[in-house]
Amino acid sequence: MASSYCAAIREGKIHPVHTDYHDKEYGFPITDDALLFERLILEINQAGLSWETILKRKEGFRAAYDGFDIARVAAYGEEDVARLLADPRIIRNRLKVAAAVSNAQTILRLQQEHGSFAAWLDLHHPLPLADWVKLFRANFRFTGGEIVNEFLMSTGYLPGAHDADCPVGITLQAQSPPWTRSGIEISLAKS
Repeated sequence: MASSYCAAIREGKIHPVHTDYHDKEYGFPITDDALLFERLILEINQAGLSWETILKRKEGFRAAYDGFDIARVAAYGEEDVARLLADPRIIRNRLKVAAAVSNAQTILRLQQEHGSFAAWLDLHHPLPLADWVKLFRANFRFTGGEIVNEFLMSTGYLPGAHDADCPVGITLQAQSPPWTRSGIEISLAKS
């Protein structure tokens, strides 16, 4: 049986690049739309690859996508797409790049309709994962079940980011991520 993410961190079984992410980001609530957009794009780009690959390229993604400025990315044209597809700091996949541009445009629409991407997420919270997946697929590109699950878990909308006995997870619960306010049962990672 595979070790949980928390156990792998504690035991030093994975690359150190994971430590800061686990200790300071994973499962922590995010309310800033640019950070939510960044997490969505990183989760999309992880599809088919390891999370370690994405974490190692995180700063490259941030630079290539103009700091995840939603309006700037939403305005990207073919020249920008070509630039991204030639940028070795990111994952050079045409479908993933196109999804970033399209999803930025969607977030702009959601901001106009709801005030922010975070407000749109809050409006729909809590939903079961299957309903979240349907909602994301109806609004965003390149958002399958695993991507939606990881995005929502990593931003505090769904439980399960940390083991029940993980010190970071215990501290995180004190910050009242959205899942703690919804009556959703915690799903323990298997160790």
